[in-house]
Amino acid sequence: METAEELRKRIRALCRERNAVILAHNYELGEIQSIADYCGDSLELAVKAAATEADVLVFCGVRFMAETAKILSPDKTVLLPVPEAPCEMAEMVDAEELRKLKARHPGALTICYVNTTAAVKAECDLCVTSGNALELISRLPRDREILFVPDRNLGSYCAKMNDREMIFWEGCCPVHQRLTPEMVERRRREYPGAPVLMHPEAPPETLALADAALSTGAILREVAKRPEKEFIIGTEIGILHRLEKENPQKRFIPLSCEAVCPHMKLIELTDVVDALEKTQYEIHLPEELRRRAELPVRRMLEKNLDFLNSKEE
Repeated sequence: METAEELRKRIRALCRERNAVILAHNYELGEIQSIADYCGDSLELAVKAAATEADVLVFCGVRFMAETAKILSPDKTVLLPVPEAPCEMAEMVDAEELRKLKARHPGALTICYVNTTAAVKAECDLCVTSGNALELISRLPRDREILFVPDRNLGSYCAKMNDREMIFWEGCCPVHQRLTPEMVERRRREYPGAPVLMHPEAPPETLALADAALSTGAILREVAKRPEKEFIIGTEIGILHRLEKENPQKRFIPLSCEAVCPHMKLIELTDVVDALEKTQYEIHLPEELRRRAELPVRRMLEKNLDFLNSKEE
């Protein structure tokens, strides 16, 4: 059996041979983040991948993330090392049921969180991330209904901060949904003075007790600029690997040690080797679907809401 170091060397050699880059989400295992060319959130990685000259993208994350990379890089080979790695939240909404909801609300704007399948994105007007949802939703006309899928927690946060009504899909991230106010209160007693930084996928009653609601990328930036030496982190614990690596002088306490997404821990070094050697588990999207899914993503990336004034709308 090969050692971890031998596997890492094989992966680097295969990347050179295949002109490949490895993308790892902030929640992946530390050993996967350590061999990645790029670490980040799902959209950040997809955008970086599209900008590279690589022929092969090995996406270490869950399926919707690899699909998003394929949406933005149709001419590149996108591999998902463990094909059964799902996102439970993304699977809580499907395109057919979304079409039924849209039919009940003609004229509504349909906004999807990036944590959705390509098929669902194709049914939406605009895609958002946890980092840009507040800004983009603030720019939407207040006389239009908004359907927000699939995360009711992120949707509730955006509705509250923008002081507007929205219609939410009843979806959530099971990992963040388990974060409770009692956890925050206990950690504050244990670590007085440590800021609580929490992902907006957490329930509203828990998020209300945080010092800041931030995307994973924003958590990383916030920690780097703040003077405190201890932080309580309310999101999936995989992000602690990068936080500790980039801020060795600071201490990070998980709000819950059980905040673990099992699907984000499926990919191991041997899976990356197999994906590169065998070109296996490639992501394929029908071109018509890919083009439709690309539209709301491009609108988000360009912050282009001109579609609101089009005759089609």
